[in-house]
Amino acid sequence: MAALLMAPLLLAGPATAAEAPWDPAPSYTSTDRGDGTYTVPLLNADVPDISVARVPAAESGEDRDVYYMVSTTMHLSPGAPVMKSYDLVNWEIVSYVFDRASIGDQFSLRNGENSYGQGQWASSLRYHDGMYYVLFNTNNLGGAYLYRTDDVENGTWERTSLGRGLHDPSLFFDEANGGTPYIFYGGGSAVRLNDDLTSIVEEYPNVIRASEYAQEPFIGGLFEGLQVFYIDGNYYLAVITWPPGQGRQVVLFRSPVLLGRYETADGSNPYVARSGLNSNGFAQGSLVPVAGADGQDTWHGMFFRDTFPIGRIPALIPATWTDGWPTFGNGGVVPVNGAFPKPITLSEAEQRLEQQKSIVASDDFDNDAPHRPWMDEQWDIPDAPDIDESLLGVELLANPGFENGTTGWQVNGSGVLTTTDDAYAGESAVLVSGRTTTGAGPVQDVTAKVQAGVTYDVSAMVRYDNPASPATKQFFLTAHYGGSSYTNLASVTAQRGQWARIQGTVTVPASQAPTTMRLFVETPWTANPGSAPDVHLMDFMVDDLSFVGRPVDVEQPAPEEIAFNGSRLDEAWQWNHAPDNRYWSLTDRAGWLRLTTGKVVTGDYVFTKLSNRPELTYLEEARNTLSQRTFGPRASAETALDVSGMRDGDTAGLAVYNRGFSYVAVRREGGQNTLGVVNRTQPFPVAVDQEAAEAFLPGTTVALGDATEVHLKADADFASPTGQLWTTFYYSLDGTTWSALGGRVGPQTLDGSLAHFMGHRFGLFNYATEEAGGHVDVDHYLLSDTLTAQGSPLDTTALDAALAHARTLDEADYPQPAWDAMTTALAKAEAARAGALGTQNQIDAPERALSLELARLAVIAERAEPSVDVSVTAEPRCVAGRAVLAVRAVNDESVAVRLALESPYGSRTFASVAPGRGASHAFSARVVDLPAGEVAAVVTVDGEQPVRITARYGAASCGPGPSPSS
Repeated sequence: MAALLMAPLLLAGPATAAEAPWDPAPSYTSTDRGDGTYTVPLLNADVPDISVARVPAAESGEDRDVYYMVSTTMHLSPGAPVMKSYDLVNWEIVSYVFDRASIGDQFSLRNGENSYGQGQWASSLRYHDGMYYVLFNTNNLGGAYLYRTDDVENGTWERTSLGRGLHDPSLFFDEANGGTPYIFYGGGSAVRLNDDLTSIVEEYPNVIRASEYAQEPFIGGLFEGLQVFYIDGNYYLAVITWPPGQGRQVVLFRSPVLLGRYETADGSNPYVARSGLNSNGFAQGSLVPVAGADGQDTWHGMFFRDTFPIGRIPALIPATWTDGWPTFGNGGVVPVNGAFPKPITLSEAEQRLEQQKSIVASDDFDNDAPHRPWMDEQWDIPDAPDIDESLLGVELLANPGFENGTTGWQVNGSGVLTTTDDAYAGESAVLVSGRTTTGAGPVQDVTAKVQAGVTYDVSAMVRYDNPASPATKQFFLTAHYGGSSYTNLASVTAQRGQWARIQGTVTVPASQAPTTMRLFVETPWTANPGSAPDVHLMDFMVDDLSFVGRPVDVEQPAPEEIAFNGSRLDEAWQWNHAPDNRYWSLTDRAGWLRLTTGKVVTGDYVFTKLSNRPELTYLEEARNTLSQRTFGPRASAETALDVSGMRDGDTAGLAVYNRGFSYVAVRREGGQNTLGVVNRTQPFPVAVDQEAAEAFLPGTTVALGDATEVHLKADADFASPTGQLWTTFYYSLDGTTWSALGGRVGPQTLDGSLAHFMGHRFGLFNYATEEAGGHVDVDHYLLSDTLTAQGSPLDTTALDAALAHARTLDEADYPQPAWDAMTTALAKAEAARAGALGTQNQIDAPERALSLELARLAVIAERAEPSVDVSVTAEPRCVAGRAVLAVRAVNDESVAVRLALESPYGSRTFASVAPGRGASHAFSARVVDLPAGEVAAVVTVDGEQPVRITARYGAASCGPGPSPSS
């Protein structure tokens, strides 16, 4: 039975500002201690394979250096998150490189395919000549892709396929030699790209070889994660390696020339190796420049550390450089949770704001996130295969039982076909005799009958009687595709003197119908079959061959599956594989996330990454699971479900998942809803009983009766002990009084097969086992770092302080958009504080959201803005029935200015607007009815502090009736 757990009582009313001044704690993914130091690892969350690029103050448009970081998210969508920081310690997600890495089956959980542990790997981020580039390899989606944009936060990325795989690629512009673009990859090979970075034009294999450094004790195993840097006249290759008996570590290679042996007169290797860092597993990542007070750069390391089951977590590690070589950390030692000085100093208000930023977020699903560029990603949808249904479900072989002699059949290779009345069924079979090759057997051409995208069932009966032959013999039913292309479709090991059935299936790829396909029966190939003819060339009989196409029920990509559906999620969210946008929504029910089952799980999916092809569970097969990172050392997620739309066979809930997972869910069976807990731990079998794997644990079930709403809470503890995840689940019917569903469950640990190869994530899911079309509505997602099991009373101190501070501010002191964002968060925080509180999540989520907006206002107040002689106007217009916002700024200064036009529908930057001239841009709102709002021009004169000028515009409608001018 579930144990009753009464919510702790609040011991005090709201605190006054004097009693508890507003001083918010850092976000869940910040290790900034607020005293000028930080601890490593950073972020406390899964951010692997990092690559960092600096945009100098002169080019950032913000009068200070800006850093961007990209990471690996493999099978998640959107993917390749772009994170931003001003201090290299605190980060927020500002964009994604792509919405989908592919619209094919593998990235979309269609037709038995998946990209678990594959997809997008090890990206390389570079800024060069005003353009941003992201390069990454895909292990199962067509190799390496290079993306580019001129606006890393708000621009559309252009994709180029390089047509081949490049493991762990590092893009490098050789600035010392005209900016020539190269890619280093694998263990130390390189290629040169053409000038527009669209194709590979030259190869440089093995610039470095591990074998050339075998005498070094810090060299061993594979070289991986290579990144290239140019520092003070030398080229550095940063590589990870794993020598026997040692930990994962960084090795640095240095050379005065980039291409090593390819640039030396005698072909010798000029790269010298040094141990870079061998301390507590911190390895792989970037070297990052930081501008010093003297204008010279110092270089830090940004390396990640395996910290499963949280994931792979980055760390900013300072370095001391001597004779051109860095020593990282404290004399080469980087303690876990060790503290270092921040390399970039911010003002007090700026530091507080950066501390509030995060890569995880609570959400009320109000569909109020900004419209982001990746949401409008365009794809060409392939046409569905043109299937001749008259050729499905019917026998495609002529004379399959040899009732008409050998009509329609020939012998493959050398041999003789004769009919015999010693048949398996009917009157006749065929006898194959006189064989001189193992491939000799009855063959029939089915080329004209085979169709792309169709699965065929194939079978045949075989028998051999030669008493001198082995007691058992293997037979194959084989397809010959022309030339030397053969595929064994099915096999059987027959016993001498008895009929045996060969049976199997073959699917013709939708994009690759064979130009030739002949089916035949054979015995296993051997180089010299004549040396033992009774073993390899015995006579055999064949009867009742069959080749029948199945009805086509293959899922095809659909335009509505991929197109933007009007719902905008916070950047912290990613889908487990690309979503089907027909079956989730933030607009079907205001303030709720709706997850609808679009299909029934089959239990037929396998891990295509793994050679033994183990089966997936239902949870792993389920499409449209919405996920966020967990964070350490403790993370709590709370949600509420309306389950009234579920159908029999549906399961919906809140998971902490990887290949191993724990979840709490509602399951509907026989018209009744039952709540329970599932826990799947290692070892993982190859064959999976999906229903048994996701059966509710005894002692955790609750019959919900007539209740249609249930609140769920998952408390994830990564610290008891370190290296394991244990989760405790709770439920409530009113959000105030909570009960534990059994004890804590686990342990979840690193899956050695790396089938998912990422940290455990929180997930909201809904899947069907009987019929599609059921739905569950999700009301909110509330985070906290306090677990119920810690036994602390509910604490509203931080929330009360934020509320009190907000009430001291004056609207007239702030730009309207920033003020509106704060007052929206304030209203939600006030509503939460006025209601009945049942968990710390219900307190922390609104406080964190409000404190973030208050911190933004504090930075605005800190910056005194001088006036500039620039005017800005905004005018709604209608184009083709949709609203467009025309924004114009005029420069009446005596010098040229830099202008950034900002609107709710995007931004546009003009590097230089001459005196007396203007700059305009039309922002597409993608709506018929345009609400009133505000635009801004951010003006920079002679590199001074940017000045923000705003202008309001009225509402407009582009529907029937009067409309703005077009």
